[in-house]
Amino acid sequence: MRIAGPAIILSIRAHGEHGAIVRALTRSDGVQAGYVRGGRSRTLRPILQPANTISGEWRARTAEQLPALTVELVDTRATLHGEPLAAGALEWLTALTAAALPEAQPYPRVYDALDGVLGAIAAAPSARGWATGLVRYELLLLAGLGFGLDLSACTVSRATEDLGYVSPRSGAAVARGAARGYEAKLLPLPDFLREGGAAEWPDIFDGLRITGHFLARDLLPGPRSDVLAARERLVERLKRAVA
Repeated sequence: MRIAGPAIILSIRAHGEHGAIVRALTRSDGVQAGYVRGGRSRTLRPILQPANTISGEWRARTAEQLPALTVELVDTRATLHGEPLAAGALEWLTALTAAALPEAQPYPRVYDALDGVLGAIAAAPSARGWATGLVRYELLLLAGLGFGLDLSACTVSRATEDLGYVSPRSGAAVARGAARGYEAKLLPLPDFLREGGAAEWPDIFDGLRITGHFLARDLLPGPRSDVLAARERLVERLKRAVA
């Protein structure tokens, strides 16, 4: 077994006195785990950081064996871990991806989207520049794993205009006219989730509320719900920053 190519580091776990087990997302082979000899050394610790992009090579004699992984740094995002908002976003995105994706299943669109939002976090001067990308990534991950939302038309009237809400049960859009009297039971639908583009903070938080609801219900139930604590910390930091 041999896999080689760029990968985004999702998690690192100490193994033995000096090694580390690293899980990383590749574009063509999905999430792959590997043992990095000396992974806790001063040389490799700066490389083995969540959200860093590496060039990795996984080798194993059999499919059942944990592969040995050698790494070379391609793109570091280590400095972002010192910035509270960016660090919270990196922690959440990598934890979410590690928890949600099955191993060894290719998700090239997810890889490209994750790489894009991580690049936006590194480049954006403020959180508003990447927060919409983070929400869209959550939406894409839901869709890629079979829990996509239907935001194309109203689930009641089939209208395609004036869509203002999402049903928390079905994940389908609801037009404002059809929602009259039931607004409190529905999730407000911000325009940027359907039309793209930038958004103001109230709309961003509405988007986070939608994706958060379906992530908790459909993608991260039971034992996997532990990773949602990272999302809660990020959302609280964003609210404090805006306030």
